[in-house]
Amino acid sequence: MVRNGCSRFLYNGSTTMSEIEEAIPFTPDLLEILNGVPHGIALLDQNLSIIMMNRFLEAITGYSGEEVRGIYCDHVLHSSFGRNAQVFREAFETGVACSAEGDILGLNRKKIPMRFTATPVADPREGRQALVLVLEDITALQEIGRRKDMGPAKGLLGHSPKMQEIFELLPVLAHTDSSVLVTGETGTGKDILAEAIHEASRRSKYPFIKVNCGALPESLLESELFGHMRGAFTGAHADKHGMFQLAQGGTIYLTEIGDLPLPLQVKLLTVLDDREFFPLGSQKKVRVDVRLITGTHRDLKQLVQEGKFREDLFFRLNVLRVHLPSLRDRDGDVRLLIDHFLQMFAANFGKNIKKVSAQALRLLSSYHYPGNVRELRNIIEYGVNICRNEVIEVEHLPPYVLADAGQAVRVESPSGEPLGRPESGEQPPVGPLPEIPDNVSSWSGIEKKKILSALMQTGGSRTEAAKVLGWGRTTLWRKMKEYEL
Repeated sequence: MVRNGCSRFLYNGSTTMSEIEEAIPFTPDLLEILNGVPHGIALLDQNLSIIMMNRFLEAITGYSGEEVRGIYCDHVLHSSFGRNAQVFREAFETGVACSAEGDILGLNRKKIPMRFTATPVADPREGRQALVLVLEDITALQEIGRRKDMGPAKGLLGHSPKMQEIFELLPVLAHTDSSVLVTGETGTGKDILAEAIHEASRRSKYPFIKVNCGALPESLLESELFGHMRGAFTGAHADKHGMFQLAQGGTIYLTEIGDLPLPLQVKLLTVLDDREFFPLGSQKKVRVDVRLITGTHRDLKQLVQEGKFREDLFFRLNVLRVHLPSLRDRDGDVRLLIDHFLQMFAANFGKNIKKVSAQALRLLSSYHYPGNVRELRNIIEYGVNICRNEVIEVEHLPPYVLADAGQAVRVESPSGEPLGRPESGEQPPVGPLPEIPDNVSSWSGIEKKKILSALMQTGGSRTEAAKVLGWGRTTLWRKMKEYEL
């Protein structure tokens, strides 16, 4: 039974959603929605003055939303926001969400560590822009980082929901000796996560050893992992300890485990079950106490079906599993990683490079990153090396990034008409799309060309075009309005 005003509506299994909506008119109030979020939220205008803020932020600051309307946000939040203000202003220029960390003063004048996430929004009717500022209390996360028994997740950065899930899972992975399988595309940071698990575990005072199973032929890989005795094969002039012995008490990380030859899979399974093995050429077993973490970018289940990977070993490795998302799936993390790598390489190379230009940020935010975080790191390192000024511009980015931004793909039927995607459920726009210019030199021209190409490729479907471009639908809508498409 649902009540709304003077009407009463009885729901039953045959009732459709449209019937419910007609019987129960519902117009949500924006402020009430914000009040239901368990984080501080403020809506800022283009001068970074407060338009409204939710009840959670009112409790932190001690001011009501009515009192602070029109006041510059830092005068209300009493925070280290000032040094991040320029970053948030750039969010208006680029249309890209950004994040920074700082402190605010609560009612008791005590500093509260916060993560500020700023997301630009636009009014589709009047074209006005505003900034949604979300303040997330990170006191607990910082406390975890300070606790020695939990260990810091060194090298792992991100504020996207998928990365937050990884950070929350890290203590669980660290407080056990069970095998861990880390999956994810190349360049997502599987080795960094493996080392972070080791550093947060009780084994952190012992070695962390990494072995690439796809880098050596089978004969050498067996010796590398399990060691050999003198005379075991040609060239074996002395006894050699394998990596399992060298990792005694610690953690061994086998990356690209999907490339491990079948004979060695049998021996690895024995080590996992018995905690002992025979080195090559030896008749004496060696007993080890190590924790095993494995990583792969391949589908091990598919390899099992193809007979290239043992099913019993797969089950033995897949006790705990964590999947690192691709950079394309980490909403908002690109900007955070750009700032991190820029500061790191500028300091390493002794350069006074302060930021990435708005045009370069737009390009980097729309790039698809097949090499994930590793590729983004290389792009920023390239830009810092090439740049001779204080700002990295579009021309300081690798040529292949610019080529990707300017690439246009036209998909046509034999009659010359653009092919649509009827399965998307959207109708192509009325009238022809504008022609794509052949020679484009400015970034705005490159971006316009990309949008037109994606629309042609998808038959005018904005939803599908946004997926092709790697953007959100609202981002595509805003850029189409900007370029009058």
